[in-house]
Amino acid sequence: MSSHVISPGPYRATKLWNEVTRLFRGGMPLRKHRQNFRNHASCFTASAAVEWLHQLLRSNSNFGPDVTRQQTLQLLKKFLKNHVIEDVKGRWGSEDLEDNNSLYRFPSTSPLKPIPCSATTSASSSIKKRPSLKDFRFRGVKKHEKETLENVDPALQAEGNKLIGDQQAPRRELTLDDEQEIWRDITLTHLQRILGLASLDEVLYQRYINPQNIIHNMTKVNKHGVVTMDDKTNDLPHWVLSAMKSLANWPKYDSAQPSYPGFERDVFKTVSDYFYSLPQPLLTYELYELFINILGLIQPQCERVAIEALQLCTLLLPPASRRKLQLLMRMMSRISQNVDMPRLHPAIGTRTLMVHTFSGCVLGSAEECDLDELLATRLVSFLMDHQQSILSVPEYLFSAINDHIQYLRTAQVPIESLTNLDGDDPIYAPVPVFAFCRQISGAEFEQQKQASSHEAMEELLEILLTDQNISEKNRRKKLKQFQKQYPDIYSRRFPPSDRENKTDNKPKIKPALLNIKKTKAFSIRN
Repeated sequence: MSSHVISPGPYRATKLWNEVTRLFRGGMPLRKHRQNFRNHASCFTASAAVEWLHQLLRSNSNFGPDVTRQQTLQLLKKFLKNHVIEDVKGRWGSEDLEDNNSLYRFPSTSPLKPIPCSATTSASSSIKKRPSLKDFRFRGVKKHEKETLENVDPALQAEGNKLIGDQQAPRRELTLDDEQEIWRDITLTHLQRILGLASLDEVLYQRYINPQNIIHNMTKVNKHGVVTMDDKTNDLPHWVLSAMKSLANWPKYDSAQPSYPGFERDVFKTVSDYFYSLPQPLLTYELYELFINILGLIQPQCERVAIEALQLCTLLLPPASRRKLQLLMRMMSRISQNVDMPRLHPAIGTRTLMVHTFSGCVLGSAEECDLDELLATRLVSFLMDHQQSILSVPEYLFSAINDHIQYLRTAQVPIESLTNLDGDDPIYAPVPVFAFCRQISGAEFEQQKQASSHEAMEELLEILLTDQNISEKNRRKKLKQFQKQYPDIYSRRFPPSDRENKTDNKPKIKPALLNIKKTKAFSIRN
């Protein structure tokens, strides 16, 4: 059975569980086995199931090649617990499954999990609806519903501003709350566009979004792009930072530190124990559903989009969590690429060890999720490979927010003395907002490209005709070349009737030699 990528959307973890279950039930080879002097039809051994499911997960784009055999065994145990499989005696409900020759089969009942319905009105009403940028209002004032888009004629916009200016409208400074709303709204609008969702409400609760976190994460960074902390009590302890630097710069570490065989393994265990002692994963429980949806974009053809989406999502983290994530990913990346680092595990490679050791302390849900470990492995592997791009401040977003705030500071604000036609509400000046370009078809693109190209060529022709610095000889030469290469544009500028009239007005002079009659050639014979 073919697999497909589960696109971003609500309850993606449940959809992934059902996808893996469907593929496993539809593709796992079944045959007759004999055990304890009895024949069992349509069953499989645990070892065969681990092997087959392991290959399926590694080749599935939703999980990737970093899935280990041990993780596959853990998933099979959860299959047994959730009655996706049962032993040949019909027993299930526990995770008592080992990588051996024990026999299992598929039950006759459907093991798929139901997809929860969308949130009810009462539940969603408790969540403050995130206004779009076009609904931006100054607090405590009103504004008419006219939208100002990027592509509005500047002349019309200037005319509107002039009318307001003539009335000497008072100005009001943007408050701190106004600016924080702008930081939040523009960030979430960009994220929503990247994910391709009609709304973020089903994957993100707005009450978990603190605009102060976004501002801190984008403005308070050091020269390496790492978040700096105002309150050092929330920072990593000194001994953890020292241990991480020792591993990241191995073997160039502080000579004052002890050195003995296996020292690097003890330091590595110290760092991992600290991160697992934190009260919640670095990506937080509140943003779990959002990061799970980013996994749908981690495909070869969507890699750039996934990086941009993760850039914005990590800006929503508390500054302390983002700083820990940055330092951890930098350490993991350096250790994985360090050929001088001794093996930290006798049976597991360094990169695989990094991913599987720290995946649990980076991503996790508050409630137990059957695919937590596999999904975390996929995300942490991508984060480590692209940590420099993902955990940097997106300059385009920073510029867009600052430009928008600067514009609003200079824009006209409500005129209290003017009222509308009904005489109730005052009329206010339009506040421009960001607008995204409309996607056009291929035919429209070709038409616009051809029109702009023709305009440029017509302008070039006028320059050739009017430029006084070009000699007449050179002008005629260039005009002939232009006529040869762009006959349509040349004919519109010089219609055939005009050229014929110009030639008709010129006197026609017959060459003198043409009037001489051709005499008969003289021959001796004649």
